[in-house]
Amino acid sequence: MLRTCLLNGFIGLHTLVFCALALPLALFDRNGRLIHRWIAVPWAGIIVRVCGVRVDVLGRENIDAAKPRIYLTNHQSFFDIFVLLARLPVEFKFVLKQELMRIPVLGFTMRRARYIAIDRENPRKAVQSMNEAAERIKAGVSVVVFPEGTRSEDGRLQSFKRGGFLLALKSGCELVPVTIQGSSRVAPKGSLRIRPGGITMTIGEAFPLEGYNKRNVDRLMERIHKAMRLQMGEQE
Repeated sequence: MLRTCLLNGFIGLHTLVFCALALPLALFDRNGRLIHRWIAVPWAGIIVRVCGVRVDVLGRENIDAAKPRIYLTNHQSFFDIFVLLARLPVEFKFVLKQELMRIPVLGFTMRRARYIAIDRENPRKAVQSMNEAAERIKAGVSVVVFPEGTRSEDGRLQSFKRGGFLLALKSGCELVPVTIQGSSRVAPKGSLRIRPGGITMTIGEAFPLEGYNKRNVDRLMERIHKAMRLQMGEQE
């Protein structure tokens, strides 16, 4: 209990300090790259180390930082955010739900980092956000999407939402499956407890979009879903 209180207190204070550091940087950062690189990445890396978590990254050879891509990742825990920021070896923007942008202080920093918010309650605004994301990808920005839409209850891969795949078709970029295993043990859903331990992040091979369109997007979704299950060692 004491460790849980200390760690959560540290994360809260640590977040406030780094958000404060982002304020002057935001004056000079038009595209959010400076805030991502000098605020978000070290912020997450320090949290991972202080919490006693070791992250092993497999498949680094599948990264091509020069290409804008959509990185599709499973979602087991809030700790996934820290792992992706600290250890995914490419610059990216999160595509996340609008509610997170309303968090005091942190929401401002995420907006200045130019992360992309999707308003799931307003279809018109959601379409506008997806169009904005597609244009930014075409301009050379990679994004991270959680295709399950929410955290898994049991750690197993859930069914996918179409949004990330339609975004890929609209932007014409490749999809890269990324799986995170062990984060549900480190920080279980519904709990504030953070346990020390190991997490493995596996970066799969990129999937090109040739032959896929809106009419057969379900086939693309199933293909990626199967690849991610295999990366996680799940049975068919």
